[in-house]
This record gives sequence, structure tokens and C-alpha cells, in this order.
Amino acid sequence: MKIGDLTIPEGAALAPMAGVADSAFRSLCASFGAVFTVSEMVSAKGLVMGDGKSARLMRFDDRTCPAGIQLFGADPSYIAEAVPVVMTEKPDFIDLNMGCPAPKVTKNGSGSALMRDPAKIERIVAAAAKVAPVPVTVKMRLGWDEQSRNAVECALAAEAGGAACITVHGRTRTQMYAPPVDRSGIAAVKKAVTVPVIGNGDIVNGLDALSMKRETGCDLVMIGRAAMGRPWVFRDVLHALETGGSLPEPPAAQRMQVMLDHVAAIIADKGERIGIREARKHALCYARGIRGAAGFRRELSLLESLDCLREIADRIIEAANETRGEDAG
Repeated sequence: MKIGDLTIPEGAALAPMAGVADSAFRSLCASFGAVFTVSEMVSAKGLVMGDGKSARLMRFDDRTCPAGIQLFGADPSYIAEAVPVVMTEKPDFIDLNMGCPAPKVTKNGSGSALMRDPAKIERIVAAAAKVAPVPVTVKMRLGWDEQSRNAVECALAAEAGGAACITVHGRTRTQMYAPPVDRSGIAAVKKAVTVPVIGNGDIVNGLDALSMKRETGCDLVMIGRAAMGRPWVFRDVLHALETGGSLPEPPAAQRMQVMLDHVAAIIADKGERIGIREARKHALCYARGIRGAAGFRRELSLLESLDCLREIADRIIEAANETRGEDAG
């Protein structure tokens, strides 16, 4: 697949999840085969105004695959002014957020609120594409609500503005993250535009990725929440695309080691006080689905240090082994 002059291989990309897709997580997912990663969404206005927090969200560590920075905002002039600031980090592309459903974003007309105004989508994309030396992409939903499912119209507007690729999350804004995605809406966008389309939503394993591609005709798939605690899902997608089959989940010991390495990377980047607090949500996800690990949820949610996490990880592995032994007996 081509995004402008950028060649993307088969596989799955990492979605730009706020509060999750930081530099440490993006590097980890890339190591497991994510074909590209996208930063947490960054305020265009914040960058223009010199906000340090917004600038920190753009940082990259290990870039072993193409990487993009996602901007959000409702003012084309701020988007255009933010592009040169973004380019100081040398991203491979710039993504524009038109799908975030969070009220704190939509109340200012940004995120999925932009889908109420396709003409503005075209202006915003054009403002970025005019000054960006790299491809500009767009991530959107199916519409604001069931009464205004206008993803095709919005996608055509984005393409007219110069978008090189469009990612569609198969839900409306009012649906947030449940119920199941509507793949027919993604398929409709794919049929309507000439640029590549990426399908997003409810892809939790390689077989889901296969069915998403078959049902929608999309050029690539993007994975978000399913990668939390399971960054090896990208490896599973590649295996499914190559063989039509799926890989087994890694054993508890391997999962816990990935968790410890991930949390250590967060702490190295942000310091232990902030890092360990942010690591709690990840630790809970890594333990999910491991036999015997449910009893450790409270301890993981109150985590205070990396040493404490190592001790809990040892006990989770022991509990998983004991449970497996009971099953064998």
C-alpha cells in the first residue's frame, strides 16, 4: 500500500490512542510487527502556542517502522501553523483527527464533531496538505450519529483536500466504542474514494483482520485497544495474512516479561512517579486472560514501583503454572 510516496507493507498499524500510544508503546508495537504507528493526538493550537505538553506527545524513541504524528483542531489556520512544528520531529506523515468522540474534544468542534461539516474537513486537510512536505492522512468515523452517517461525503471531502489515505473507524460518534462496528460503512468509503482506506474497529486478532479486509476491501487494518496488553497481536495479523491461520497466545512468563520491559521503558521516558501511575492500566491488560491472574487486579491497579510489579509478575506466573498443572491432572 502507498501513502503518497511512502510504501507500507502488509500487516496492521497501531492506532493513535490518547493516553496509550506514547513513545514507549509505539516502539513496543513496532517491535512486534506494527507496519506503522501514530502518536497520541496533539493539539494544533497547543503546538502553535508553545505548549510543552503538546510537544512532548510528539517524541519518538526507537523508530523501526514508519511513524506519524496526529493533529487535532477545528481551525485550518492553526493546523497549517502547526505543521512546521510537527516537522521538527521528522514524521513520515501527518494524520488529522476527525474521529475522537471525547466530549472535551468535540465540544470545541474538533475530532468527530468535524464530521458535521464536510466543507470544513476539506479546508482543514487542504491547509495541512499545502504546507506539509510529507503525506497528510485522515482518521474519521461513520458520522456523528445514526441520523447523519456521512462517512462517504466526509471521505470525499478529505480526498478533495489532498488526503493521501483515510482510516475509518466503523462506528458513529454517539456509539463511542460499543456496539460492534459496521463494516459496510467502511466498504462504502473504500468504493467511493481513490486513495487507500484503512479499516479500524473490533480487530482483536489475525482472523479479525482477515475478515475485515475481505468484507470491506480495505487496503490495511488498524488496531487500537486490542493491542493493550497484547502487542504481539501485530505478529498474529501478519501470520494470518500469510497463512490464513492464527498463532497461540504467548505463555504467562513471556507475557509478564513483555509487560516488565514495557513498564521499564515508560519509566525511563517519564520517570518512576509518572511512569508507574501510567503503567497500571497496561499491567491490568497484560494480566487479562491469564489463568489465575484475576486475583491480582487490585494489586496491579494500586501499583507503586517497578520492583513491586516484578514481584507480582512472579506470583502471576506461579499461579498460571499451578492452574495449568491442575488442568493437566
